[in-house]
Amino acid sequence: MISGYRKVAMGLFTTGMTVPAIAAITLGNAESSTGALTASATLRANYQDQHYGEPSDDQKLHFDVAIFSLDYDSPDWFAATQYNCYQYDTLCDFSTLVYGYVGYHLNESDHFTLGLQPIPFGPGRFWDSSFYAGINNTMGLQDVNNLGLNYHLELATQTQIDLAYFAKDGGSYVGSSTDAARYSANMLTSIDPLHTDLNEKNMWMARINQPLNFLTHEDLKVSVGGSYWWSEIDNNKNSAQGTRQAWALFNSINYKNLAVSLTAGQLNINNKDALSPYASTFGSFESEYLLANQGYFYTFDTHYTFNNVKGALNITPYMVYSGFDKTQKGFADSMRHIVGAAFDYKKFSVYAEYVMSKNDPFIGGTADSLALGDDGRWNTLLNLTFIYNF
Repeated sequence: MISGYRKVAMGLFTTGMTVPAIAAITLGNAESSTGALTASATLRANYQDQHYGEPSDDQKLHFDVAIFSLDYDSPDWFAATQYNCYQYDTLCDFSTLVYGYVGYHLNESDHFTLGLQPIPFGPGRFWDSSFYAGINNTMGLQDVNNLGLNYHLELATQTQIDLAYFAKDGGSYVGSSTDAARYSANMLTSIDPLHTDLNEKNMWMARINQPLNFLTHEDLKVSVGGSYWWSEIDNNKNSAQGTRQAWALFNSINYKNLAVSLTAGQLNINNKDALSPYASTFGSFESEYLLANQGYFYTFDTHYTFNNVKGALNITPYMVYSGFDKTQKGFADSMRHIVGAAFDYKKFSVYAEYVMSKNDPFIGGTADSLALGDDGRWNTLLNLTFIYNF
């Protein structure tokens, strides 16, 4: 069984979910020419009750991760970096750089960003409101940070456009695995000689997001968009060069405190590997697993926020429905569905969610789950995450 953990710190969800502001230490003024430097940190603890067809040994509270962030902002320049220190058995036995980039403001809306940063694929860095995240996260399609350059511009019609080039993936950092000590799910060199040894490079991406202003009034906001991904893949076994092509269409509907979004698209990987032509080895969070080269993916998300329920307490129930329908004959589809709620009070947050999954390497599955599949049973997970920001 592969073990997995949700990857993100607190941030702004593209689905419109509200999260608490992080308390931090700020030096300087962002409106001044010298700018402002802000340091912040987050501590997380986790409780899980696993039902994977075998007795669970994880029914206790664990320290999960310490997250350290540093941000700089000024009228012209901005920069940000985040480093995560996890504990599986001992403190920082797995740690990784999440992102680190610098940017320049061309005007109030347009800017360049250079460095290790979120890719402009899908509606944004996150596609859903949950903490654990949908199956597309494990597939390496959402919450992915790669090394490159992104140009963001906005037109007079409020059309948002991103044009990006990424030279390479986010890399592997500190851990016990050979090449899977990664935050983002990327192609990697497998420890299994029968699996692939791939290196993805020269990633070209484009994304457009258009608000539908003719449908928008004070309480209703609707937008639609699309993104495209093309890259080269070096097969290190035979010196051949393959490709990845992917596209995603998405929309969001926000009415007062209710938000609904849908993301769907297609993945097509040609890895040029005669021994494994239908699946490629991916890895993240100290685990490696196979991903089917072709298929259709989707994420449906909805949530509603109750603000100031008891003073500063905000409660957001949510539901996520995600899957990967593989086109290779004999490969079983993968699904991960989540129902839960987030409770935010000042510096504290709690996520309580129930995960239902099938053919999922991180929820009771195996390294074959996202390719051929496993036993096809539904596995469930009760996941409680406790967050303190300071």
